[in-house]
Amino acid sequence: MDAFQVAIFILFGLAISDLIVGVSNDAVNFLNSSIGSRVAPRHVIMIIASLGMLAGVTFSSGMMEVARKGIFHPQFFTMPELMTMFLAVMLTDIILLDLYNTFGLPTSTTVSIVFELLGAAVAVSVVKVLDAGEGLSTVIEYINTAKALAIISGILLSVVVAFATGAVIQYMTRMIFTFDFQKRIGKYGALWGGMALASIIYFILIKGSKGASFISPETLAWIKGHTWLILFISFAACSVALQALMLLTKISILKVIVLVGTFALAMAFAANDLVNFIGVPLAGFHAYLEADASGDLTGQTMEALSGKVRSETLYLLIAGGVMVVTLWISRKARTVTKTEVRLGRQDEGLERFEATALSQTIVRIVGSFFVSVRKVVPKALSNKISSRFERSEFRPTPAADGTVPSFDLVRASVNLMVASALISFATSLKLPLSTTYVTFMVAMGTSLADQAWGRESAVFRVTGVLTVVGGWFFTAFMAFTVASIFAVIIFYGREGAVIGILALAVFLILRNRRLHKSREKDEAAIEVFNLKKITDSSRAINISFEHTGIFLQEVRRALVGGFDGLFSQDLHKVRGARKRQKKIQQWTNIIIANVFKVLRLLSREEVENTQQYADTISSLQRIADSQRDLVMRAHMHVANNHSGLLETQIAELCKVRTCILDLLSKTADAFLDREPPDVAFIETKNEELEMLIHEFDQNQIMRIQDNTSKTRLSILFYAFMWNSQRIANQLHILMKVFKDPLKPHG
Repeated sequence: MDAFQVAIFILFGLAISDLIVGVSNDAVNFLNSSIGSRVAPRHVIMIIASLGMLAGVTFSSGMMEVARKGIFHPQFFTMPELMTMFLAVMLTDIILLDLYNTFGLPTSTTVSIVFELLGAAVAVSVVKVLDAGEGLSTVIEYINTAKALAIISGILLSVVVAFATGAVIQYMTRMIFTFDFQKRIGKYGALWGGMALASIIYFILIKGSKGASFISPETLAWIKGHTWLILFISFAACSVALQALMLLTKISILKVIVLVGTFALAMAFAANDLVNFIGVPLAGFHAYLEADASGDLTGQTMEALSGKVRSETLYLLIAGGVMVVTLWISRKARTVTKTEVRLGRQDEGLERFEATALSQTIVRIVGSFFVSVRKVVPKALSNKISSRFERSEFRPTPAADGTVPSFDLVRASVNLMVASALISFATSLKLPLSTTYVTFMVAMGTSLADQAWGRESAVFRVTGVLTVVGGWFFTAFMAFTVASIFAVIIFYGREGAVIGILALAVFLILRNRRLHKSREKDEAAIEVFNLKKITDSSRAINISFEHTGIFLQEVRRALVGGFDGLFSQDLHKVRGARKRQKKIQQWTNIIIANVFKVLRLLSREEVENTQQYADTISSLQRIADSQRDLVMRAHMHVANNHSGLLETQIAELCKVRTCILDLLSKTADAFLDREPPDVAFIETKNEELEMLIHEFDQNQIMRIQDNTSKTRLSILFYAFMWNSQRIANQLHILMKVFKDPLKPHG
């Protein structure tokens, strides 16, 4: 077996890995609407998506030409040079997509593969012209620059058009159906559904027939020439069928639309994006066959790749099988899907992204614009429009497993209809675009129009969208840069370079896997506090007590890291404490939201003492604030490499540490075990801590007077004492609440 055959095997091995990481990233394109709306049980959604993918791979043959001649001109390269480029591309693609999957950020596999091909081709072209003594200006002859520029312009245009179109269509749809859509679906839902299904069916025809081997050129030409006839017949037939479905059965026509749309987008993904994962290995395989047939493996240029080369159906079906298996077992696919669903969800909750100055500015500008518009619009009209978006009485129907949908079926169907229509239209005009960009931006536009981005969540959602969109451009930059570097290294390093980069890829993937598990663990810890499925007030109260116990245990761990890290000047310990502190802030907000959930579950007459709820909320906030101040001060002091505390200060704070940790342990155990609180112990410890702090305050005053303790150390010492005292006081209040627990009458 020669080195080139080994390279082919490596390429096909990389293709399988790329299919896995690629599907994990692109599954969001066709799953987010169905999963976000809880249109059906997850296994039903997955089966429909799997069938769509298997159907789509048989239509993907025509797209494989992109990897062979879409970005560069193969007639200028020999087979070894193409192998160098293809190995660099595949290694870069796996590393880059796995990184995005780890952090749950959807990106475009189309853009990544195109810019990787472009970067590798440019790098090898530069090496060739320099070795030949030619000027760098001749590099442009090797590259298909028109295609690259078209893709870049397509990216910019599709982002704006998809967002704006999604927002406008969703706004008009919601004006028609409102959030109480069930009352209006019976009147004109069949017409609206017929329009949605017609666009989706046409989308299937356009995307499917383009690469299907069993559709003749004449049939394809007829489909393209009779667009409006196909749309009209589809609209009429679907409208009649949906109306009959409503009259004769209890099946929701919106569910039909969403599930058909899921199948269509899954099929389009497989047909359009399969080239991103196996197109390069297949191109390398065909290059080897051509060179081997010519008898010259190293000097023969690859003019043969400029023509049409049919992809083997067996390879396409194997790739489809790998994609389906990945869809079912990939945990990273769920992470990426969760990111988009959370950014578009209707209700408030834990936000993954934090506010930035740019997102705050954008929200402020847009808010000012709408304030100005409302001043111009007549009040009667404004009130009429607002009433169509009223959702105070709207209660989404929980799914079979009790979970509440992130958005309703109306928005899910609009997401699929608009994305299908835009992709179909662009395909018919031969305009390049990314299905990821279109589906994501449509989903964000519809969520904006649905007023899912309220004043409480807008800055966080905008930050999320900016992060994802910024990541798309970062994808192009990194794909081009890394692929070009890898190509140069492989060109000169040959077999050793390939082995080295393979080892690097394996190392990065394993590291990302550990990181993803850690992130999943953090997500699972937050999910513990989820009360969305709880509808019984008594159970909600009991679970809230348990959550408070878990919260106090985590506060204790953070304080241990803060105290011990400061005493030993251990940066690792204080960093760990700071990480816990950030988690505690999230937990505080969730637990407080759960208290509000309890209040919503209780009627006014059922609540015995509303002051108990206020005390609970206040205590939790103050405990979180005090531990945050303590941990942040410890981290800043150690990170800045300031002088450590005096031995006498450490000895005194050790006693404070022991006291406050005992209090936290006892209180947490009481909440977790639901045992009667040992109020006497709590009060005794509180008194002990007060006496210690009073004594140590006098000692510290003496140290200040004799200049033993400098200003920075004095401030730090008092901060630790007073924060400990505040936490102890709030624990005492919580124990009083627990002694007479929050409960409804009866």
